[in-house]
Amino acid sequence: MANSHAQTGLDLGASAPGLLSSLADNWWLLLLRGVAAIAFGVLAFFWPGLTLITLTVLWGAYALVDGVIAIWAAFNASGGDAGPRWWLGLSGVAGILAGVVTFYYTGETTLVLLMFIAVWAIIVGALQIWGAIALQDEWLLILSGVLSIAFGAVLLAQPAAGALAFVWMIAWYAIFFGGLYIALAFRLKQYKRT
Repeated sequence: MANSHAQTGLDLGASAPGLLSSLADNWWLLLLRGVAAIAFGVLAFFWPGLTLITLTVLWGAYALVDGVIAIWAAFNASGGDAGPRWWLGLSGVAGILAGVVTFYYTGETTLVLLMFIAVWAIIVGALQIWGAIALQDEWLLILSGVLSIAFGAVLLAQPAAGALAFVWMIAWYAIFFGGLYIALAFRLKQYKRT
């Protein structure tokens, strides 16, 4: 097992092995999150005539699914110490709340929903970086967190961007984010307890 850790670059400290093992046992949940993100990105990118309201509803559905999967991963992890998994559960709660609020305020202005998506992306990114620290610098999770924060910051800085640019930016973010989650899932799979 030590050689496996050295090959992947993961440095396991005293608290990380339990968290890593729990995440590894449920690697397929991270894979589902990645697949859901890529599916959302592909739909947003290639759906002709997609309006911002349709994109918003589609994004709300993605946020709900992602949130449920994150909470499932947090609670499905084996072992008694739930402390290191709080960031995953909190990320799931943020996703579910984001989805519910998006559906509730779909008729509101696009700018308000854009700001909401931006804030959600920043919060989720920060939680992913925190989770990476708990895993002792898992670089794929750090990269997905940085990407999420950068995406949110760009949305906050450029709220009046054109509708097509907005749709493409969200689609590319979702595809890259999903790809990183899929890579992380397969990286964690090697630690799965048999």
